[in-house]
Amino acid sequence: MNQIKVIFALVLLSDAFIPGECITGGKEAVANSHHYMASLQWNGKHECGGFLISNQWVMSAAHCFQNGRDSGVKVVLGAHSLSKDEDTKKSFDVSAVYNHPDFTISNYDNDIALLKLESPITESYAVKPLKFQRDGGVNPEEGAAVEAAGWGALNNHMGKRPDKLQELTIIVKERWLCGRSDYYGPKFTDNMLCAAEKRKDTCDGDSGGPLLYKGVAVGITSNGGRKCGNLSKPGLYTIISHYTQWIDRTTTQ
Repeated sequence: MNQIKVIFALVLLSDAFIPGECITGGKEAVANSHHYMASLQWNGKHECGGFLISNQWVMSAAHCFQNGRDSGVKVVLGAHSLSKDEDTKKSFDVSAVYNHPDFTISNYDNDIALLKLESPITESYAVKPLKFQRDGGVNPEEGAAVEAAGWGALNNHMGKRPDKLQELTIIVKERWLCGRSDYYGPKFTDNMLCAAEKRKDTCDGDSGGPLLYKGVAVGITSNGGRKCGNLSKPGLYTIISHYTQWIDRTTTQ
């Protein structure tokens, strides 16, 4: 009987540590297939994601730049491995960071930021802008498959992050479900959508990366529960099309 209990405990433990509760619910991306991906780094360390939307602008999440962190950031484009030297990889200084003026840290509403690079990029197969959804465009409905990518944590338990870019496909959840009291309640606003599957989710370090629907960025990886992959706390994403006027005004000033 004791042997059975031990085996049962080991099964539960191994299930808890199965990689895939977070971004590794997907797989390693083909190198440079996500030609828009940006690694936002402070002191040479990856902290958040972002994505190129023009030859001099990167979109990310406002919560990445709180507490004075809007300075000292560098944007690395063309990367697959964060640690290895790659011919496609280039680092850019940032001349300005614009957080949405209505960003609210208490519930992550309006979690969107724009970064202006110090100099324009030179496009290549590994570095090209991504189209984003504008006002009037079609956003994914519940049940739709959407795609995310990032260098975020592999699981909840160890906090280990991958060296190489990961990608996954997840499903948009029902809005009424995400607004339920045992999910996010009133913290889930009209500016958000939520998406995840069992053991498939974005996690710490993926913030600011894009959520794609039919090849177009429709969301920005924003927030979630303390445990990535928790079915009652699916990942939250900022709906980009709600900010068309602010994006246009900021990038043309």
